Amino acid sequence: MCEGVRRSIRGRPLLADVNLAVAVGARLLLVSHPHASASLLLRVLAGLTHASAGTVRLAGVDRADSSPSGWARRVGYVGPDAGIYPWMTPREVLELAGRLAGFDANQRRRRVDKAADTYRVSLQLDEPIRRGGESLAQRTALAAVMLTDPEVLLLDEPLRAVEPTERIRLLAIPGARRTVLIASRFPASEAGLVNQVALIREGRIAVHAPVRELDARGLSLSQRSIESLADLVAADRQRAAASG
Repeated sequence: MCEGVRRSIRGRPLLADVNLAVAVGARLLLVSHPHASASLLLRVLAGLTHASAGTVRLAGVDRADSSPSGWARRVGYVGPDAGIYPWMTPREVLELAGRLAGFDANQRRRRVDKAADTYRVSLQLDEPIRRGGESLAQRTALAAVMLTDPEVLLLDEPLRAVEPTERIRLLAIPGARRTVLIASRFPASEAGLVNQVALIREGRIAVHAPVRELDARGLSLSQRSIESLADLVAADRQRAAASG
């Protein structure tokens, strides 16, 4: 997915040398210290921010591939800010997403109707986003991204304005071969949505492991526990190296 990725913000190396390989179909929780590192990595992966060094490849394509059949359809990103003009309606947002993806009128109609039902914006489909508040904006943003059925989905603090039970329902993204990365400052809220965890610490991947490894060591799905797992794994490696 990425190799040797580096990026500094105001002279601080938030991404110092990030190497991360994520298998097809994985559901990865990405946490970091500082918190900004995880968000920055997702933006780099999404092509919204340039890395100063390193390579990125998602769903078998590079960011340079911006054709409708390439990057634009196969990779989706939703950030903490929905990024939608408040005067737009959900229908306008979804129609625009369909046009940018190159779908014809019939395809757009079918996909817009399905997305509106799935993400429960049908009743407000033709109302300005501002009337439904941040919850409607966030649900519409996710619906727009899912319109193209992306192979890789990058989610940065997604759907925080949505009621917790509904949030879990919406983020239980179907698709056995869809790869999902969730950057979160609240790992416990992603329980049941992820099967892997990764920690960026001091700009590097400190640990990347299955969630079951937390369970095996009696650790919970929390920032502190993931950092403890990184320390334990590092200690195991040191002991193995010393005994070898």
